[in-house]
Formats: sequence, C-alpha cells, structure tokens
Amino acid sequence: MTHLFEPLTLRSITLPNRVAVSPMCQYSSVDGYADDWHLVHLGSRAAGGAGLVMTEAAAVTAQGRISAQDLGIWDDGHIEFLARIVDFISRRGSVAGIQLAHAGRKASTPPP
Repeated sequence: MTHLFEPLTLRSITLPNRVAVSPMCQYSSVDGYADDWHLVHLGSRAAGGAGLVMTEAAAVTAQGRISAQDLGIWDDGHIEFLARIVDFISRRGSVAGIQLAHAGRKASTPPP
C-alpha cells in the first residue's frame, strides 16, 4: 500500500500527506513583492490537497535575484502579503514552505 496520502512528521511539522508542490519560478513579482498571482497560484495547490506548498525561489537580497521579477524577502514590506498567503494555505490544511535563494554571480539575468 502506498504511503502517499499518509501524514508525514518532519521534526515539529506534520504534513497531512506526502504530496509536495516544488518551487516554480513565476517571474511575477515587482520589487520582490508577492501579489494576487502568488495567492491564487499557491493557494490553489493547497486547495487541491497538496500537503506541502513551496514558494518560488525567494531572494534574500535585491542584488541576489535571478531576475528582476523574482519573489523577495529582503524587505519587511514583503512580509504582509506572504503572511496572507501562508494563512490561506494553512487554513486549507496544508503547510507553506519557502525556497531561499541568492543567485550569486549569475544574478540579475534578463526576464524570460
């Protein structure tokens, strides 16, 4: 029998199942801010039953973004909308995760 739909505990976090949405670069942020696009994109995965929903790569500095449209967490202003997304995901019974990113010397590539 498969364990896919069984809970999985990782330290102090218990995922309701083992379905995870991997980070997908969306190139949809302005100045690193999440918006309604991110809420709908990530929230729909939680509403669909994924146990873990990961954001796209979130840049820890503005200079370290892969592209100018990357999600960011370098400014306190980024917190409010990301918190709204986490709340929505949590209310659907899923766990929100974030992929931290710094592109190093490959930072600041042109948008696709």
